[in-house]
Amino acid sequence: QVQLVESGGGSVQAGGSLRISCAASGSFFSINAMSWYRQAPGKERELVASITKGGSRNYADSVKGRFTISRDLVKNTVYLQMNSVKPEDTGVYYCHAASITERYYWGQGTQVTVSS
Repeated sequence: QVQLVESGGGSVQAGGSLRISCAASGSFFSINAMSWYRQAPGKERELVASITKGGSRNYADSVKGRFTISRDLVKNTVYLQMNSVKPEDTGVYYCHAASITERYYWGQGTQVTVSS
């Protein structure tokens, strides 16, 4: 079992920066990849960024060059650094983990609001 707890969400003005965190506990060694998803009001949840166990990163086109996903293996924490944020980045950001046994875990989400 893996437990994920997000933190760091809040309100920020357009053009600003924000970093959100996802702390993992439990069977962290079993995690193959971790990702950030977001869901805006009235829209489907979408993948924002992911990082594999080997360190490979992937980003949605809408955030490339602005967002950076990183991890701290000692703290079992994944971060999403968001720079040059836009109002369309507003939403609930969810942490997701995929285990090597193809089990999937979600955090409870953290709200990010970007004002223009």
